[in-house]
Amino acid sequence: MAGGKASARQKMINLMYLVFIAMMAMNMSKEVLSAFGLMEAKFSESNTVTTESNSALLADLITKGEEKPEEFAVASNKAQQISVISDEFFRYIETLKIDLLKTGGYSIVPETGKLPFEKMDKTDILDEKWFTGDRLTKAGDAVMAVIEKYKVDIKSVLGNDIKYKKAIETFERRFNTNPVTNKDGVKKSWLNYNYQGFPAIASYTKLTAIQNDVKVTEASMFNLFLGNTLTEAVTLKNYQAIVLADKSAFFAGEKFQGRVVLGKYANVTPTKLSVQGQEVDISQAIDSTGAAKLDFNVGNVGEHEIDGRFTFLEDGKPLEIPIIGNYVVVPRPDDASIAADKMNVVYRGLNNPLSISFAGVPDNKVSVTTDAKSSISKTSNGKYSLVPKKGFTTNISATATLDDGSRVVSTKEFRIKDIPSPVGKISGKTGVVKLNKNDMISSRVLASFEDFVYDLKASVFSFDLTVSGKPSITVTSDKLNKDAVAAIRSAPKKSTVTIENIKVSVSGVALTFEAQPIIIKLTN
Repeated sequence: MAGGKASARQKMINLMYLVFIAMMAMNMSKEVLSAFGLMEAKFSESNTVTTESNSALLADLITKGEEKPEEFAVASNKAQQISVISDEFFRYIETLKIDLLKTGGYSIVPETGKLPFEKMDKTDILDEKWFTGDRLTKAGDAVMAVIEKYKVDIKSVLGNDIKYKKAIETFERRFNTNPVTNKDGVKKSWLNYNYQGFPAIASYTKLTAIQNDVKVTEASMFNLFLGNTLTEAVTLKNYQAIVLADKSAFFAGEKFQGRVVLGKYANVTPTKLSVQGQEVDISQAIDSTGAAKLDFNVGNVGEHEIDGRFTFLEDGKPLEIPIIGNYVVVPRPDDASIAADKMNVVYRGLNNPLSISFAGVPDNKVSVTTDAKSSISKTSNGKYSLVPKKGFTTNISATATLDDGSRVVSTKEFRIKDIPSPVGKISGKTGVVKLNKNDMISSRVLASFEDFVYDLKASVFSFDLTVSGKPSITVTSDKLNKDAVAAIRSAPKKSTVTIENIKVSVSGVALTFEAQPIIIKLTN
């Protein structure tokens, strides 16, 4: 039960509901409903076993009360009162369960001998009976009245005897029905918080859990009356609902796959622990609950298995318990992905570098293709080189193969632009330049791609030089030949020299370019 300081068992039940709510976001799979049915079966089985044990304890108390009245008469009388009160309340909870099944039209399946857990997903059965808005109906008030009467009756049997103080405190925590504040800070009645809006199988399981509380309380009291200390041995409160996912990473829209099991911590220190083939220091790895902390390098991107084993001593012999699990390693982000949506540009003839990946998908499960206008090649993990050849646009398609075999395809269009024309240079200057004859003769004709996104190394391999009033001279180098030098030396003072048709090659690019011309005004 919830409210106040919840017991370990109540925390288990609350966790069970949290797991269920999380699963509802994934369309409430039949496996989850079935898991609640299995939990209900566990509680029912425990109730059967505890009932038999309690009958034996009660019979023992009655016998001792008759044989040693001065020592056990009072205890025997109290035990019989507890038994009557408990049986009456247990049967009342059973009527609620029967009514829930009848209203929902559920019954035992003859073939399995079990309830149809996977079909018990209705949420309106108890909602309509017990609640009206945020208030309780008369039927809801009646349920709370019976629970409160049971609590009062049990405590009245124990009375104010100091030796029963801790037993009463435990009982009050177990059956705490105080209002509960939900995650939104809204205070709700105990019945509303625990039963409104839940599927039939969840409510049915919770009612069986209350019956288990009754049987455990009865066993605790009987053992207390007998003077036994093992009052907690038959309870399920030390168990937790544990979610075991099939993998530790899922994609949005993907179905959650896993199991829900009942388990508890075993505070028993193993003699040996090995993980991923390496023996682990027991003194450092095992905490106070008996849980082992895992600490190892996760390895490369992709899905990996956890392989290990606990070794315990049982009956003087080593007992190995395997550790089996898996996890997924995704690429570590090393920068932000920032892009201008309308500036997806690649340049014709260049090796345009691209980074292509899917979050959470290893590189070996990603394939990349392009259309006939370009060619693409892989240079390293997630890195590609695209060379556009023709046209004005090209499409890149990336396909990711997910763990379930399904594929995700992403296509992006890039604009193809020509590399801009380089600019001719002489003596480090462009455009219209003033030089004396000696400086011009000793200078090389160069070219550069000004303010271009790529750092291209341009080489001039020919140009035409014209001195005003004289024929044009073709030079097949980046330096003036003897004819060009002679033309410069014989040029009249303040002549104009034009260098044009500047041919440029770029290392690694199978294209030639023509640089913008240079105008030189001779100063002598």
